[in-house]
Amino acid sequence: MTLIAQITDLHLRPKGLACYRVSDTNMMAERAVRSLLSLTQQADAIVVTGDLTDRSDPREYAVARELLSRFEVPVFLLPGNHDSSEGMRREMAGYPGIGENRDGKIFYSAMIEGIQLIALDSHLSGHPQGYLGNEQLSWLEAALRKCDAPTIIALHHPPALTGIEHMDNMGLNDAAALEEVLSPHTHVQRILCGHVHRPIVTSFAGKIMTLAPSTGHQVALDLRENSPAMFNFEPAAYFLHSHSEKTGIVTHMAYVENFPGPYHFFADQGVTWPGDEN
Repeated sequence: MTLIAQITDLHLRPKGLACYRVSDTNMMAERAVRSLLSLTQQADAIVVTGDLTDRSDPREYAVARELLSRFEVPVFLLPGNHDSSEGMRREMAGYPGIGENRDGKIFYSAMIEGIQLIALDSHLSGHPQGYLGNEQLSWLEAALRKCDAPTIIALHHPPALTGIEHMDNMGLNDAAALEEVLSPHTHVQRILCGHVHRPIVTSFAGKIMTLAPSTGHQVALDLRENSPAMFNFEPAAYFLHSHSEKTGIVTHMAYVENFPGPYHFFADQGVTWPGDEN
C-alpha cells in the first residue's frame, strides 16, 4: 500500500508572531508534523498544497525549512495565494521540482510508489484568486498523455465551487480550461486542493476532488449568501490518501490532536471499558 499525506494552509509566520494576531500557526504546524511522525504506518510522501507561508517572508520560509526537514520522505510543495512562486523557488530550492522555472510558475510531476503526482501552480501574483495559464495547461495535457499511471493532481485553488461564498470568490479563474484538459483522462483518480481551510469532498471534470482542512485555523462553515469571512479553531487535521490495487485511492482524515482510546469493541477480548468497575 502507498500512503500519501496531504497537509495544507500552514500559514507559517516568523518566529514569535501569530497569524491574524490570534492564530499560532507555527505551533499548530509543529503539532501536525509530530502527529504525522507518530503514525503507525509512515507516509511514503508529504504533499503540501499551498499557503506554506502567510506572507512569503524569507523568515517564514526559514521556519518551513526547519519544520519540514524532520521528514525522512520526499516533501512536495506548490504555491498558494499567500506564497509567491518566486519566493518559494528561491527559499525552498532543494525540494523536488521547485527549481524548475516555466512561465514564472512551479509545476512538475513525480512518481510515488507507482502513483503519478502532478503539482500545479495556481498562484496569481497580487490576487487571492488562482490562475494556471496556457503554458501550464499545455504541459499538463502532455504529461497526462505521456504517463497513464494512476494520477493525483494537486493544486491550491479548488476549481469547483464549495458553497462558501467568500472563498468561492477567490477560486480558480481558468477552471473551465482545466476541466477541458482533465475530463478525457480516466487515470486521474483524485484532485487535491487546499485554500478553503475545510474538509470538503466534491467532484470536478468527472474526478473526485478533496479539499483538506488547514493544520491551523479553519474557515467558519457558513453557506448563506453574503456570509462574512470568518475563521475559528475547529480541530486541525490533515488527509491521508492510501492506494492499493484492491482499493484504488481512499482518503482518510486524521486529526492532529490525540483523543481518548482506542478501546476494544468486544468485552470478550478480555478488555474492560472505563466505568465497568461500577
